[in-house]
Amino acid sequence: MSQAPPANFGGLDPAPTLQEARVVMLPVPYDRTASYQKGTARGPEAIIRASGSMELYDDEIDAEPYTIGIHTAAPVSGNDDPPEVMVKKVEAATAGYLDRGKMVVVLGGEHSVAVGAMFAYRRKYPKLSIIQLDAHGDLRASYEGSEYNHACAMYPFAGTVPTLQIGIRSMSREEGILIRDKGLAVISGRDFIMRPQAALDALDRLTDDIYLTIDVDYFDPAIMPATGTPEPGGPGWYETLAFIREVCRRKRLVGFDVNELRPLGDDAAPDFLTAKLVYKVLAYRFFAGGRRPD
Repeated sequence: MSQAPPANFGGLDPAPTLQEARVVMLPVPYDRTASYQKGTARGPEAIIRASGSMELYDDEIDAEPYTIGIHTAAPVSGNDDPPEVMVKKVEAATAGYLDRGKMVVVLGGEHSVAVGAMFAYRRKYPKLSIIQLDAHGDLRASYEGSEYNHACAMYPFAGTVPTLQIGIRSMSREEGILIRDKGLAVISGRDFIMRPQAALDALDRLTDDIYLTIDVDYFDPAIMPATGTPEPGGPGWYETLAFIREVCRRKRLVGFDVNELRPLGDDAAPDFLTAKLVYKVLAYRFFAGGRRPD
């Protein structure tokens, strides 16, 4: 009987210590504000479990990205915490790792887990820009009684931080008005698929330091059914990777999160897709011509 891989991202044995790692995986198993289908609290564990079965050699870039050192931290928060408490815990944990010179990758959980990380990154990088890959605008001022609901993840940054939202194909009327009033850069799912150059052109509106927040419902449900609020008409795998690789080439990716995976039990394909996505972002960031820190 084969032995199960160690419970860390990539199944690395031995697991890199915090001191020797360049990247910290920060799991946040949280879905308390999920408004349609819960289950994303199991996402971080599923991502880490699936990553243990990945090939660690990336044939596209002819490199082994894990060699940068990837440390998997203990989970932060949980559904016993109100959302505002969860956000503060994630912010504090992220800031602590940033102060030690680490790139923090937050694994959700619902999209609200990204808010604390983005607060910490904004303090660390005052000229930060945010790119959001998502099916939903997430621009509500509050939802179901909380300003830290998953539907509000981008509202604290709208108009105060340069942002680019890609894949959007579902929003409220109020979110649409906010987008127009603030002149936010939004590329719909349809436009990204049919005119990918528009997203690349929009990069010119952003600063050099980029934080990438990825809600996996950005993808078409045909390849990503395992999410709380799936929306038809989303982009696919290869055009998304091509865009992320170009972001890493043109800009300096300082951090990212991947969230909203809702594991489906025996169907592990979406778990594997999400784990592979995390690994590919690291591959493009640290290899393949990606920008390095100054």
